[in-house]
Amino acid sequence: MPHVIHVLNGPNLNRLGKREPEIYGRTTLAEVEEMCRAAADPDMIVFRQTNWEGQLVDWVHEAIDAEASGMVINPAGLTFRSIPLLDSLKMFPAPIIELHISNIHRRDPIYHHSLISPVATAVIAGLG
Repeated sequence: MPHVIHVLNGPNLNRLGKREPEIYGRTTLAEVEEMCRAAADPDMIVFRQTNWEGQLVDWVHEAIDAEASGMVINPAGLTFRSIPLLDSLKMFPAPIIELHISNIHRRDPIYHHSLISPVATAVIAGLG
């Protein structure tokens, strides 16, 4: 499918709007999906969320096999600990945007080192 963008969301992002709103805001993941679909052809967005590392890796593989045009990924906590996710993203041949709602560099030191950034085309962090 040409020009399809995969928007992949990791653990706990299904709790957006409820989880630590002072950090993550009150916008729900369903509302984020609506915004993505409104900004692009809705049929050209694959939008998913999982709390499971292996599921996220499988979805990266699916995006590779589908020859997706790009990926926006918020790996959430897996950003800082998942070698399997990193390895899967290394195989993705199109642009990868690593996205974080909060500014990970203004948070606790455990959030300062992303394993994903070295394979990302660009990183967006802290814009809410």
